Amino acid sequence: MKCTNKKCRILAVTLGVLVLVGALTGCGTVNYDMQYDTDYGVSSYRVNVNSSAERAKSFAQDLCVADGDIEASGQVNMETASVAGLFDLKDADTLYAKNIYATMNPASLTKIMTALTALKYGSTEQVLTASENCVITESGAQLSGIKPGDQMTLNQALHILLIYSANDVAIMIAEGVAGSVDNFCNLMNEEAAAIGATGSHFLNPNGLTQEGHFVTGYDMYLIFNEAMKYDLFNEIIQMPSYTTTYTLANGESKELTVNNTNRYMRDNLATAPEKITVIGGKTGTTAAAGHCLILLARDSAGNPYISVIMNSDSTDNMYLQMNELLDEINRQIEK
Repeated sequence: MKCTNKKCRILAVTLGVLVLVGALTGCGTVNYDMQYDTDYGVSSYRVNVNSSAERAKSFAQDLCVADGDIEASGQVNMETASVAGLFDLKDADTLYAKNIYATMNPASLTKIMTALTALKYGSTEQVLTASENCVITESGAQLSGIKPGDQMTLNQALHILLIYSANDVAIMIAEGVAGSVDNFCNLMNEEAAAIGATGSHFLNPNGLTQEGHFVTGYDMYLIFNEAMKYDLFNEIIQMPSYTTTYTLANGESKELTVNNTNRYMRDNLATAPEKITVIGGKTGTTAAAGHCLILLARDSAGNPYISVIMNSDSTDNMYLQMNELLDEINRQIEK
């Protein structure tokens, strides 16, 4: 049949509509990645448009969430701790929560974000060189003793960072991976936003007190959970001590041995409740942050849990509180 101009116009319009409808509801899948909303704690959505319907898949689908505080089924006394949380990773369930969305000074829990960022953007065999910025004079700051010009690999530095919580090594890592502390902190904040830790803001890689540097207990769960995806991170946090040899500025070698600051990893300085095994974790302490601890633990069936306490009033009380929190795992299993 011969096509007149009017018929062709009608046909063209009809075909255009069909193409549009097909794009929206027909063959293929189109993915749209949406930005995180920094005003909402868990805020990323991935929208899939396919042949059946439009679906929004929550970023938090496989994560533990809580609307507010959650009481324990038994005794968990957190009167002298500002923040506490217990997260069941297998069932994606929050078993206990106290002020987990409050912004807090993180102290050396910051170094988990430092390690996560370094593992993502650095190479574990790259050689780092200490600068003058690694000379830290703040009273009470945990230091490895490195001097300007000293060198070690990122692998060595990560061990010293996570086991001994060395603040000078944190600076060395930041400058070696990103060129400067400011550049590295930008990466830390970008990575935090990417995993949904939108209640946190990092201004340094070691956690020494600085106005505007803060996290939430829930964000620490997110950050720790993400860091556990790296085998090297999991390996390091389980080690009671670490011995290595690095190169001094004059070319000589120096041996360094560091012990884990986590009492659970140090010859039973702290013992977990019966049927609970502490795999590893990270401590943090400053005058502003109080005493902080985050752990990975497993129950008798091997199921994993993350527990966190922030701003406890003393080291001894923090470990007592952590044991009460870990014992909640047993109570939940027995219910």
